Amino acid sequence: MLDFIAQPWPWYVAGTLIGLTVPTLLILGNKAFGISSSLRHICAACIPANIRFFNYDWRKEAWNLWFVGGIVIGGFIGGTLLKNPAAMSISPDTLYDLQELGIRDFTSGLMPTDIFTWQNLLTAKGLLFFVVGGFLVGFGTRYAGGCTSGHAIMGLSNLQWPSLVATISFMAGGFAMTHLFLPHLMHWVGF
Repeated sequence: MLDFIAQPWPWYVAGTLIGLTVPTLLILGNKAFGISSSLRHICAACIPANIRFFNYDWRKEAWNLWFVGGIVIGGFIGGTLLKNPAAMSISPDTLYDLQELGIRDFTSGLMPTDIFTWQNLLTAKGLLFFVVGGFLVGFGTRYAGGCTSGHAIMGLSNLQWPSLVATISFMAGGFAMTHLFLPHLMHWVGF
């Protein structure tokens, strides 16, 4: 049984399970799926300042914090106890494209160690990728009124026009970053 759980599952199984999250949350209490709102709840619980954005009854949304905690625990279990011993499979075309950008070390798994190491954190590369990148993700999430999971999974299933616009914008931004900006950025930071 453990071997069955530990092996990679096809996209259509994982996609179906994620998709079933939406009606389950709606049926269980008219709850909306989204991850970025949990950061707001954490800040509202931990920062007792008189900031209007954090001044609400976060306890009504405490279920979301349990949901995010389950994601963290599930990620830990999946990444350690159920870790797939087989080498990660990356498309040869993707590997070639990444090597052209100067990223060559994939020994640690999904994140290339050429970029994502503790040593890089205190360099110009680390500052750019971690701090500036994290700020842009947070700003974009707040500006769009939610994250990709909230808009693309929950918002689209509820036929919300703003979620369609946000999801199209997320995809267009991702394509533009990957094909237009990333090669120049990688060259600029020294890859």
